[in-house]
Amino acid sequence: MIGEASFYGLYMPWLLPLALLALFVLLGVQRLLAAAGLYRRIWHPALFDIALYVVLLYGLSRLSALLQ
Repeated sequence: MIGEASFYGLYMPWLLPLALLALFVLLGVQRLLAAAGLYRRIWHPALFDIALYVVLLYGLSRLSALLQ
């Protein structure tokens, strides 16, 4: 079925694995930004992190739609 992923018989919406993947990518990007010292230039780091997560999740969902 379209929109579902099966992991050992457990069906879940396809957005859940994409959201987890986006979270892990976000953690990596956060480490890179912190190591480069770019968080000092960001006005509101928490708001920036949420916006970056949404952009990453959108990009991953569009990429998965292209690969289907």
